[in-house]
Amino acid sequence: MSQGLRSGQVAEAAGVNVQTLRYYERRGLLAEPQRTNGGHRVYDQDAVTTLRVIKAAQRLGFTLEEVAELLETGRHRHGRPAAGLRERAATKLAEVDAKIADLTTIRTTLAAAVDAGCDDLTVCASSACCPIPFTGLAEESRHDDPGC
Repeated sequence: MSQGLRSGQVAEAAGVNVQTLRYYERRGLLAEPQRTNGGHRVYDQDAVTTLRVIKAAQRLGFTLEEVAELLETGRHRHGRPAAGLRERAATKLAEVDAKIADLTTIRTTLAAAVDAGCDDLTVCASSACCPIPFTGLAEESRHDDPGC
């Protein structure tokens, strides 16, 4: 076979490097390519599409393991029932929503610390009006609450 795309061409078209291409091949995310008589890998255009799908799924927060499972499920739609993209996307969406909630809490707390003028972590931790949740971690302050 002499038609097709070489490793460098596939990698460039998909926006990855050749090492990534080979890694995905070893992990089974990409099908083993055909080889020329000289032993060079030759890919079809589907390899570029698959690589782009993998990178897009990673940007959406899917791990390579999850991507592999999604690709496998797509290849074997008939047969054993498995969670498809819709179910996994819903699960990932719930994870993202939980992370957003956590980040929103962190942001609110840090903004309150900035607004309260907290400059010294130890002093702030021992202050009753400290917005950072040190409850149970800091000893009761024996000093007046500075800056409150």
